[in-house]
Amino acid sequence: MPSGIEITKAALDDFAKVQRRMLLAKEENAAKTYADLKDEYLTLKAFLNVSGVDLTDLDKIKE
Repeated sequence: MPSGIEITKAALDDFAKVQRRMLLAKEENAAKTYADLKDEYLTLKAFLNVSGVDLTDLDKIKE
């Protein structure tokens, strides 16, 4: 059974990956891809906020 810190680390890794892909989608004007990724981004952001992670410096999207 993974610990809380392992779950949070996995969520942070996923958050960083989703942000990278969102930035690429925005650069390529891939609106549908961006919108799909944004749903996952918001879910991960909410989870990390509830977990007490300060995203101030980590959040590159700022939405």
